[in-house]
Amino acid sequence: MIALIDYGMGNIASIQNMFKRIGNKNVILTKDAQEIDQAEKIILPGVGAFGNGMQNLHNSQLIDVLRKKAFEDKSPILGICLGMQLLTRGSEEGNVKGLGFLNADTKKFVFDASSNLKVPHMGWNYLRQKKQSELINNTTKQKFYFVHSYYVKCDDADDVIATCQHGIEFDCVVNHGNIFGAQFHPEKSHKFGMELFDNFSKL
Repeated sequence: MIALIDYGMGNIASIQNMFKRIGNKNVILTKDAQEIDQAEKIILPGVGAFGNGMQNLHNSQLIDVLRKKAFEDKSPILGICLGMQLLTRGSEEGNVKGLGFLNADTKKFVFDASSNLKVPHMGWNYLRQKKQSELINNTTKQKFYFVHSYYVKCDDADDVIATCQHGIEFDCVVNHGNIFGAQFHPEKSHKFGMELFDNFSKL
């Protein structure tokens, strides 16, 4: 069973539809700690502000069970967009601490006005694969949909599966042990997003 965390911050209907399209009916939408504790895998979606995301997790009393699943049970956990950023130690968007599941920080895109680069970074982009992964492979011809004003920077290059380019090269698919993150939205990335979700379900 895969627990899709319902904490008011993600494209949950789109994610559910993606799993239905790949024939996986073993996904439950939940904010119940007991259900999450029983799940084999966890998806933490996210759209919006970092501080609001962490506050919602606290208000839903989900921090403890997520830590248990991450560090004791070693369950595969996938963070998507804001969900990936919440897995880091913290963000430049305010001074709220993150979950700290990744040795990484969330940073803001800052560009000179003359660069003509827009924030948020929005649209379809190719990835640059840094290492092989069961989560995503052969990214050379795969495009994914991004919408974000902040990005994740890992301490260790070995935790980076793939990067993307928007003024700077930033980490967009990461993995440390049982913790995974994707900065783009697989649920909006058509067949390539479906493939990523299918790969995650088979971990």
